[in-house]
Amino acid sequence: MGNMRLGSLVGKILGKREEKSTYSPECSSKHSAPPKEIYIKAWILKSLEELDSIKDEVLSGSIVILRLGKLAERNIEDVKKAVNELCDFTQQIDGDIAQLGEERIIITPSFVKIWKGKAST
Repeated sequence: MGNMRLGSLVGKILGKREEKSTYSPECSSKHSAPPKEIYIKAWILKSLEELDSIKDEVLSGSIVILRLGKLAERNIEDVKKAVNELCDFTQQIDGDIAQLGEERIIITPSFVKIWKGKAST
């Protein structure tokens, strides 16, 4: 699968999720203070079984940069499931998620927000 196709798929999923977001503060977990140390962790997603570990990392205060290319090589439907599940998760914890390039996404805990504006040229 070409990177361009994966990039547009992830962009469509994340774009639709932002448009129809039903987030309400009542259903989110309480904001907690950031941990003493915050890590940025790179992760290559190879199977859906890894999603719980990724969620645990975010809940512990880490920022996760997730590469989806390996999973897309095996099964594009699993990529859709993973991105949708991670979108639901970030809404539940009042975290944030965004696309980085063609095959990566970033997932942040509630105390880190992602600027999604367009860069000026």
